[in-house]
Parts: sequence; C-alpha cells; structure tokens
Amino acid sequence: MRTVDSFPYQVTIIENLFIPMRDGARLAARIWMPEGTETRPLPGILEYIPYRKRDLTRGRDATNHAYMAGHGYVCVRVDMRGSGDSDGIITDEYTRQEHEDALDVIAWMAEQDWCDGKVGMMGISWGGFNSLQLAALNPPALKAIISACSSDDLYADNMHYMGGCLLGDNLSEATVMFAFNSLPPDPKIVGDRWRDMWMERLEGSGLWLEPWLKHQRRSDYWRGSSVCEDYSAVRCPVMAVGGWADGFTNTVFRLLKNLDVPRQGLIGPWGHKYPHHGSPGPAIGFLQEVLRWWDYWLKDQDNGIMDEPMLRAWMQDSAPPNTKHQTRPGRWVAEYEWPSGRVTEERFPLDTLDRIGDPGTNAKNETWLDVQSPLTLGMAAGKWCSYGATPDLPGDQREEDGGALTFDTEPLANPIEVLGVSWLDLEVSANRDRGMVAVRVSDVAPDGKATRVTYGLLNLTHRDSDADPEPLEPGKPYRARVYLNGIAQRFAAGHRIRVSISSSYWPLAWTPPQETMISIKTGVSALHLPVRKTDVEEREITFEEPEQAPELEVKLLEPSHHNWRLIKDLAENTCTLEVLNDQGKFRINETGTEVTRLTEERYTLEEDDVTSARGETFTRRCFNREDWNIEVITRTVLTSDQHNFRVHAYLDGYEDDVRFYSQNWAYTIPRDLV
Repeated sequence: MRTVDSFPYQVTIIENLFIPMRDGARLAARIWMPEGTETRPLPGILEYIPYRKRDLTRGRDATNHAYMAGHGYVCVRVDMRGSGDSDGIITDEYTRQEHEDALDVIAWMAEQDWCDGKVGMMGISWGGFNSLQLAALNPPALKAIISACSSDDLYADNMHYMGGCLLGDNLSEATVMFAFNSLPPDPKIVGDRWRDMWMERLEGSGLWLEPWLKHQRRSDYWRGSSVCEDYSAVRCPVMAVGGWADGFTNTVFRLLKNLDVPRQGLIGPWGHKYPHHGSPGPAIGFLQEVLRWWDYWLKDQDNGIMDEPMLRAWMQDSAPPNTKHQTRPGRWVAEYEWPSGRVTEERFPLDTLDRIGDPGTNAKNETWLDVQSPLTLGMAAGKWCSYGATPDLPGDQREEDGGALTFDTEPLANPIEVLGVSWLDLEVSANRDRGMVAVRVSDVAPDGKATRVTYGLLNLTHRDSDADPEPLEPGKPYRARVYLNGIAQRFAAGHRIRVSISSSYWPLAWTPPQETMISIKTGVSALHLPVRKTDVEEREITFEEPEQAPELEVKLLEPSHHNWRLIKDLAENTCTLEVLNDQGKFRINETGTEVTRLTEERYTLEEDDVTSARGETFTRRCFNREDWNIEVITRTVLTSDQHNFRVHAYLDGYEDDVRFYSQNWAYTIPRDLV
C-alpha cells in the first residue's frame, strides 16, 4: 500500500456538523472540505452507514475520504439515525425512515454553497446496499453511485437466507448490530444529553434476530428494499464491486444484466473488503478507479472510463486449498458486455456413481443414489461471507466429501474456464416432508486435494417458490434447480471438476428439522457451467498499485487476535466451531478515546441429534477517556427443535464499571418449513 500525503487540494476536516431532517431530528456528519469551495463549488460524496464515524470507522474514513477530498470532492460521512452521534434509534436495516433521511441528506448537500449540485454515493456492505436503494429512489442530485459488496435481493442473496435455508450468518450479523445499536453517542459531540440518548437506544433498538427469524419466506418484508423488484427504477450510473470470497458477488452479474443505465462491474479475489485492502490478494489501486468514475460522472471529464470493459474480473487459477490464502493466482479478464457472447452454458450430466459425463453428451446410466450426510458436514466450509480475517476460507474438501455423493469428470485434457453463475439441475426425492441440498463444485488436483470453487444451497420445500414453499411428499421425485454462487475459475489440464451433494452444511446453514435421506437420480441430473472461450485474443487488464491517504494515528494498547478452532469432543459426541475476533485495545490519538472490541461465536452440534444445534455469540465493547468510561456486553443463544426456533439474549450496559442497565429477551418462533 502506497501512502499519499500530497494532493491537488488542501483539505480541512469538520469534525462534526448536524444535518436537519424533515421531522426535526439531526444526523451527525463528519466532512472533508477541499479548499476553494467558496469560489468554486465541488461535487459531494456521501457515505451513509450506522458504524460510528467518531471512532469505529474513523481509520477507514481517514484513508478513503481524505484521499477523495484531496482530489476535489467534498466528502460527507453521515451516522444514520440511531447510530454514532445522530439522534433517534435504529430498529432494523433498510427501513423507510433510513431512506427518507438519506433523501434529506442528499438534498441538503446539493443546496450547500460548497456543492455544485452534484452528489455521488458510495459504500461497502450496508453503504453499498443503501447506495443502490437510494439510486432506485432517484433523488435529483444523485448522479452516480459505487456499490461494493452489496445485494439487490434482500431475501435470496443476503446473509439471512440462501435457497430458503437459514444461514448461520443471520445470527452473526444480528450479533454485530446488537452490539452497535447498544452504544452511546460521544459526550464531546452531543454534550450532556448523551446518557438520555444512550438509554433511548438501549430501550428501543431491539433484538433484530427476532424479525429476521420471523420472516422465513420471501415476503414484502424483504421485497420492500430489494432493487431486483424493479431494476428500471435505478436511473443513475452504477459501479458494482465484489469479491469471489465475499458473500455478495452474484449481485454484480445481475446488475450488469438487468440495469438499463451506464454500468461497470469489478470482481476480484477478495473477501468483504474494499479492493485496495483486498484479501486474498492481489489488492488493486481501487481509489484511483473511484476517482476516475467520479471525474467522469460528476466533473464531466472524458477520461475514457466508459470505453472500457463492462466487467473486469479476476480469473482464478487452480490453487491448493487453504483456509488463509494471502493471494490467489490468476489474471484479470474483461468482458465488454454482460451477458457475454463468449460465455456459453455447457451441460455436464451426472452419470454413474462417481462420474460426470462429457459436456453435451447424454448420460449412460440413470440410477437413484441415496445420501444422508453427517450433521456436522460443513465444518470445512469457511464463512458465508469472508471478511479477509483468515482462517475463514474453505479448507480441503476431501473429508467433507466422505459424507456426500461425489461425481468427478475425467482428468481434463485441456483447461476449462468458467465465468458467471452455475447451477445443478436435479431429479430428487426425500424420505421426509422437508430437507435441504448442499451442492459444492471443487477443483481436484492430481494429488487429490480438493479446493472448493463455488457452492449453493436449496431448502427442498422452496424448490418452486421462495414465497410459497410446499412440503415434500416422501418418496415422490421432484425436479429442482440449485443455483451456485458466481465465480471465475480456470480448471487446469490434468485436474478434475467435482460435484459434491450433501443433505447438511452446518454451521454455514442451520440444520433441517429432521435428519433426511435424499435421493438423486443420475442421468437426468446435470451440472451447468458458464464456460468461457479462451481461443480469442484478449486485452491485457492492469490496475495501479493500491494507494490511500495517511492512516489514522493510533496507539496499540492490547494486541488483536483472530482464529477459528474446531473441537471434536469424543466423550460428548459433539463438534464445535469457535470463532474468536478479538480486535484488542487501541487509543485514537486525535480524540484520546480508547476502544476495546471483542466478539466470540460458538456453534455446537451433537453428531446424531438434529435438534441439538446451538449458536451462541458474545460481544464486549468499551470506550474509555478521562471523562468517559462505558462498556456494553451482549450475549445471544439460538437453538431449535423440530417445530420451533428459540432465542435467548441479554444486554448489559455499564458506566464507570457499574451496571446501570440490563435487559433479557426470550422468544419462541415457529419454523416455517425451514
């Protein structure tokens, strides 16, 4: 990473400014103001998220917003209502209130003397989601967006559900927001009212796991903020960014295909990170790409960016499995349109007990094969959405394959490249009225090591509809399609492509209500891959080296530690995944605030008891200064039986080491064919 400390514009930072909303509430903003706007107004860039500008995103904001401001953009980083130093409470994600406030912020920015009337919006994760959602609301001043690691479909392609299966990340994300929503504003910003504001949040923000668990099928709850419901509503140019190790890559393909506005896609090997910090690498000069995008759409500079490919993607080469990849070998490839005319769907039939037939051929055998996987299959899956905090990537798949049906191609005579979304068409039956299918595609090296390339899940009651699932009739065959996450992968000559099918995938996906044996019919079942032609001349794609503004000055007081541990207890017949995310303790020199962050997760399952699944999370957040000493602790436990999910949680708030607030939750939520 190259640090840039000299820019075309000198920048002044406004530590806090309150922006008025239509109902009288005020949202807190931190602003990076380039010099000279009194005589020459500039475009504004908005980032609008609930993750605390004053402290917890201060480091990222310092490197990103100072960089853009130094090149002539007024950067406005806003705490959403109920977060950071803003008024009110926040009760869920992507609400009407959130969108109304954002419309007010954009209008306010456009009316300021320092703004030339043009506003761009960007963000990663939540900020990428609401950038898309605001683009669909079409505020007049919003001229372009950059959306990284986001989704246009809040039900089908988010951290809550996948193919109608409940994801473990539903609990994990609820834990993240439980901790954030319980934190107070900074007294240095809001004054003596900080305690009243804190109490309002503690009492009013709620436990978001409850509504997320109650809405187990596609409904208006999820549709309301899903851009996929009406792509034509988006009227401004869109840059969509993702990473193959992230959970949201499919969005890039759908946006490129369905939007009718100028658009570009960028997908690297990264997890849930901005690409200039991309891990696994290689990272790229993303902020330079951001500036080129803004210069074209907000400053009318004809820099040629829209003459470049619609999609630039990192084509991953075959690599040994590794839960902590630092880099992924490969190369950049380009497509000038999407869908691409050089990518064709090829059908690979599942043939005999362990073989995949050649593409375009008919299978030689039609046989029913049964599998009832160990409930703990999935411990090598890694995280649904890798945050680049290794070792959270999938490991060697061979041990998992022992509990699955597997089908391999013959060793490839020539390399095969795939780019896009794959799927598996199945003829399937089950011995219960519900069950799930987990499908993995792996790259198998000549030495037998299996690297997972992509995967997909399907709750079989959702085989025809996520909105109106129906129970299975035991023993009856059904046709079903399992979509796999989009990928770019080059399978090397001499390697094999493997399809693995299992009836569980814990803890990435919650266990079905009963152990279920599924049956797959070979011959009619087939893998469909988006195969990319490689026999045409390709343009070389390169990026500049990563760069950013100087990092925030902090003093490390206690080191951080991150790890994943698998514990197999033979005496208790349990298997446990422990995830430790201890970010240590550090002091922000500019504010004197000391910050402590700790999150622990435990997922435990008795190997022969489907009702024993248990997810437990714990968080601790502390802020300390001479004038301020607070601590918030949360704990959430999720369990289930055949008929219900059960949630138990508590929240404790401390000031000066004295607990002054405590609340407990206990919910029973019926399982809705999940």
